[in-house]
Amino acid sequence: MSQPKFGLTRRALLRWYGKNRRDLPWRRTRNPYAIWIAETMLQQTQVKSVLPYYRRFLRAFPTTRKLDRASKEEVLALWSGLGYYRRAENLKKAARIIMREHRGKLPRKFDLILALPGVGPYTAAAVMSIAFNQAYPALDTNARRVLRRAFNSQKEKELWEAGYRLVAHPQPGQLNQALMELGATICAAQEPNCPLCPIARSCAALKSGRIRSNRLPATKRRTEIIQWPLVVIENRKRILLRRRPPGGILGGLWEVPGGQRKKGESLETALTRHLNGLGRTVRPESFVGEIRHAITYRKIRAPVFFSSGNRKSLQPQSTWRWASLSALHRYPLSALSLKAIRLATRR
Repeated sequence: MSQPKFGLTRRALLRWYGKNRRDLPWRRTRNPYAIWIAETMLQQTQVKSVLPYYRRFLRAFPTTRKLDRASKEEVLALWSGLGYYRRAENLKKAARIIMREHRGKLPRKFDLILALPGVGPYTAAAVMSIAFNQAYPALDTNARRVLRRAFNSQKEKELWEAGYRLVAHPQPGQLNQALMELGATICAAQEPNCPLCPIARSCAALKSGRIRSNRLPATKRRTEIIQWPLVVIENRKRILLRRRPPGGILGGLWEVPGGQRKKGESLETALTRHLNGLGRTVRPESFVGEIRHAITYRKIRAPVFFSSGNRKSLQPQSTWRWASLSALHRYPLSALSLKAIRLATRR
């Protein structure tokens, strides 16, 4: 596409974005820290899920200094339920680096932002363009789909070339956000709404009749279904929790007793095995329902049981703790355990 056509595309995108963009809190600020937090939360997570977490996180940790001084457990507790907890851990690590090496401010150079834990090319480009008005293309899945269709950019090199040419403009951040917004709302993967697209007149894929052939290739991976029985043990409005070992999946988070059921293992045997170490045998008293949960390609089926535990008869190890229902928000809980507790305690 010629430079004049890039100019027409820019103007059409900016005009459309100005009239149709969603009103999101991170779009009302140029604060580099707030934009970094938002872009990290938005990785592999829907906007509607991020909104309440973004607001709570910035209320608790409004600056890099506050985030650096917070404990890991405090950070994980506010992240509880959002998933992909490594993102929160990386934010904490990056905050320490920013305080020590960059005087508490996000660096204004792409390579230095990219070097921070948990920051990839997309996040670095988003911060550079939106917060610092530097011309770096932020190519998330939505932006890539728009570029691939609009400019017939099939190869990785072609995508980046088109991206750089498009954002070579006084408003690179607005253009990046316009591309992402267009991909999220109009230029959808399965059913693009071409009649409403502001750049349809110059879209290469639409002109050639190949709009559907320009979909991003789907990553195929076999879905794994896991049985994961859980027991919510309550005594005097306190819930028994255990802390997962550091490292590995959900490392360091708190959860209710239970775990994966082995192949060929009965439900009773699985529960007994996972409740081992609590002293006297804990017997589930009632079945309260089943939770369906997903972690990446794994689908979890979690039957939830209730037990009124006796705090004196139970002998939990150091990794177990009785937590007041009113104080659960202080614990970094896995989303699955949060769902189980809500299900069991609303009876």
